[in-house]
Amino acid sequence: MEHTSSEEHGMGNITLWKIVNFTLLAAGLGYLTRKFGLPFFQARTLSIQSGITEASRLRQEAEARARELEQRMASLATEINHMRENAREEISAEAGRIRMETEQQLSKVQAHAEQEIEAAAKASRQELKAYSAELALRLAESKIRARLTPGTQDVLVDSFIADLERPRMGAQ
Repeated sequence: MEHTSSEEHGMGNITLWKIVNFTLLAAGLGYLTRKFGLPFFQARTLSIQSGITEASRLRQEAEARARELEQRMASLATEINHMRENAREEISAEAGRIRMETEQQLSKVQAHAEQEIEAAAKASRQELKAYSAELALRLAESKIRARLTPGTQDVLVDSFIADLERPRMGAQ
């Protein structure tokens, strides 16, 4: 049985050495992790935190831009409606102005046409009077010629001369 106890004692030493070896290895790994891993993880944590901060800032900027664009879109719709209303008013005013100018031009054309018609009628009346007078003279002349004989002609000439001499005699 001694042999068994020595074997157990040898096994106990191996287990002890395994535990010591594991403890040294764990302590070395802990030391290396603390020396190199801690700064790495701190730097990584800072990097992640700065990334989160930057992402938050970018998100806020994007939201601000989105609000600004929404306001612009809302004001754009209002501005478009305002421009449409102004265009309608201008078109209506222009149509009224054109209608007024057209009426004025038509009035001028009508007045001018009436003046031309009046002038043409006046000229026609004068021409008709002149023609009527000429016809009356021709008719009178033809009637006088038809009634006038050489004897009546002598009586008329003598009467005309007598009429001419009378005022002369009365004037002297």
